[in-house]
Amino acid sequence: MDTESTYSGYSYYSGRSRGSHRHGERSRDHHKSRSKDGSRSEKSVTINAPPAEPLLGDSSVLGEEVQDDNWGETTTAVTGTSEHSLSQEDIVRITKDLEDSVGLDCRRYFSLTLAVVLGLLVFLTPLAFLALPHLLWPDKLLVCGTACEGLFISVAFKLLILLLAVWALFFRAPRAGLPRVFVFRALLAVLVLLFVVSYWLFYGVRILDSQDENYQGIVQYAVSLVDALLFIHYLAIVLLELRQLQPAFSVCVTRSTDGETRHYNLGQLSIQRAALAIIENYYRDFSVHNPALLTASKSRAAKHLAGLKVYNVDGEFPASPATGPENNAATGLAHSQSRAMIAAAARRRDTSHNELYYEEAEHERRVRKRKARLVVAVEEAFTHIKRMQEEEQKKAPGDVMDPREAAQAIFPSMARSLQKYLRTTRQQHCHSMESIQQHLAFCITNNMTPKAFLESYLTPGPTLQYGRERWLARQWTLVSEVSVTSGLKEGAIFLLKCIDFSLVVTAKRIPYIQLSEEFIDPKSHKFVLRLQSETSV
Repeated sequence: MDTESTYSGYSYYSGRSRGSHRHGERSRDHHKSRSKDGSRSEKSVTINAPPAEPLLGDSSVLGEEVQDDNWGETTTAVTGTSEHSLSQEDIVRITKDLEDSVGLDCRRYFSLTLAVVLGLLVFLTPLAFLALPHLLWPDKLLVCGTACEGLFISVAFKLLILLLAVWALFFRAPRAGLPRVFVFRALLAVLVLLFVVSYWLFYGVRILDSQDENYQGIVQYAVSLVDALLFIHYLAIVLLELRQLQPAFSVCVTRSTDGETRHYNLGQLSIQRAALAIIENYYRDFSVHNPALLTASKSRAAKHLAGLKVYNVDGEFPASPATGPENNAATGLAHSQSRAMIAAAARRRDTSHNELYYEEAEHERRVRKRKARLVVAVEEAFTHIKRMQEEEQKKAPGDVMDPREAAQAIFPSMARSLQKYLRTTRQQHCHSMESIQQHLAFCITNNMTPKAFLESYLTPGPTLQYGRERWLARQWTLVSEVSVTSGLKEGAIFLLKCIDFSLVVTAKRIPYIQLSEEFIDPKSHKFVLRLQSETSV
């Protein structure tokens, strides 16, 4: 609908310019109308995938959605005008996003390739140690006895255990893309590489060059390599998993727009991994970001500031910077004007709290009224449906509906009340008609009460409760004054920036707690009854 109104505005300006101006002015107005049309139609152009462009990112779109009265009108119709109306900023942004995505994909695949190559080198090295003597000098080898053959079984089972352990620890789906390399994982990879290379050097100098005939010793050498790799894997578990389990820091996470705050306990983590843990907890614990709730205070402040005017009764300021006494006079006049502005704002502030009080009281009254109507409408709608028992289904009555059809049948009776309540509480952009019907069908399927159905709309839930297209940000930016690979420290502060807001994180070390013990003898609990003249006992 936004594109249609844009197109009509374009036609109006074009017709007016053709009818009332000369050729030069007509071309300039036509160019202005085109640029205006292009800038307005940017809101309805969708180039990236849905996860890449959150719907909460455009404040102008939110401002228009607040004024929508019906869900059907919020559907964006992409016309020919909106498809081809791209500004230079859009092209630059799209190009940058594509370059970033290509860079992230290349880095992820490169690290995965290195991990696979290193893993193959680790697992094939013991087998190569056992196979090369049979391939290069089989006639010189001594007969492998019973103890030597038992070592083959040991190598096979140890390699199987190592394979499963490496798969469980390292080959997992990545949760996120970090800006820097994980230091401990890189150190472990370098350690394994140096360890395998040193074993190959020793094998080449002492066994390949001399063509050692003691095959049992070669097998024991391969077994020692597998044992050492198992110990390195244990070291990886300690560094990557166990080290961060004990809480060491308490971090305070504050959302910059509305000040919502949460506290978390984290272990010995680097700044980038602490940021990843905070983002995961943010999606679970923080309520969904709603910029529509912030527009009321901004409009109120703008209205108050718009009512203040400053008049210069002595004349205008000089056009060019003055020197000497003129500069001092202009500076003094500016100070007097700023003082007059502050005094007027203070007098206005004395009465603005009354306006705020009555506005909030009126808003709360409207919310309670809409809520009461919504509760009644939903309860009445739920009374019109009844779950059929298995015996009743065999009778094949006339009107039998599945949960989806039942939800569509009772939804119109509650749609208007629900829509008004969502508009009053400024949540209409968080719930689409399709998502509400799906939730209604889910509640009907699982025999949930009307109160359970309304809980998702009466109480704002965590961010993950809503659709991914409503909150998912493609990329977070970590802003820190120190290196993101360094560990958390006392007083460390960093920011996690998203499109609409940022999370300000402050770290405090958990203090050392000293506990003392005091023993009380159970036999020391003796009491006496004190009787007085006024006592009722």
